[in-house]
Amino acid sequence: MQGELLREDQSRSPEERLRPDRLRTDCPVLLSERLVLRAPHEEDIDALAHLANNANVATMVSRMPHPYTTNDAADFVRRTKLGEIGKCVYAITKADNGAFLGCCGVEPTADPDTVEIGYWLGEPYWNQGYTTEAAHALIDMVFRTRENVAQIDARCRVMNVASRRVVQKCGFQFQGSGLAASLALGSTVPVEWYRLDRKTWISLRSWGGMR
Repeated sequence: MQGELLREDQSRSPEERLRPDRLRTDCPVLLSERLVLRAPHEEDIDALAHLANNANVATMVSRMPHPYTTNDAADFVRRTKLGEIGKCVYAITKADNGAFLGCCGVEPTADPDTVEIGYWLGEPYWNQGYTTEAAHALIDMVFRTRENVAQIDARCRVMNVASRRVVQKCGFQFQGSGLAASLALGSTVPVEWYRLDRKTWISLRSWGGMR
């Protein structure tokens, strides 16, 4: 699979390989103080496999297998290009050196007025404010470019204190608890459900002091 992806990439011109986002006209590149959020591409595969192959990461998200291999990373990149994983999937990268840190994305829900966001960050980059910064950029993009969206949902494992802190810093309000599947654990796990509505976002649009 990875070889197939690399052959496909080599068939494109150098300019096309440098601009993987241009086909995602409704998922613009997002810039923040320290980060660039852009489409995942083949150059991310090794870093993606390295950071995702961590039980501390995989057991905190719903659809990440563990162990996580290079083939899993290549398949993930392929599926994001085909639009099979959510609506907009972003690689979270550092603005100063392009380092791959993790991923975030937006998914539609059964309610056309609501989308759900998700995110994960490699363990070496935890506790540095990157996840909150990426979430702010993603939330701003959704509310500024999708006029039909009235609210954004987010879910986290009950035991995931760091993720709960991120959604609370972004203004999400607790809605309830439930169960969600965990691919890495092969079972369901308790999760908390949070929601941010457009009116609340408008009152918080200046994210200063919320990291």
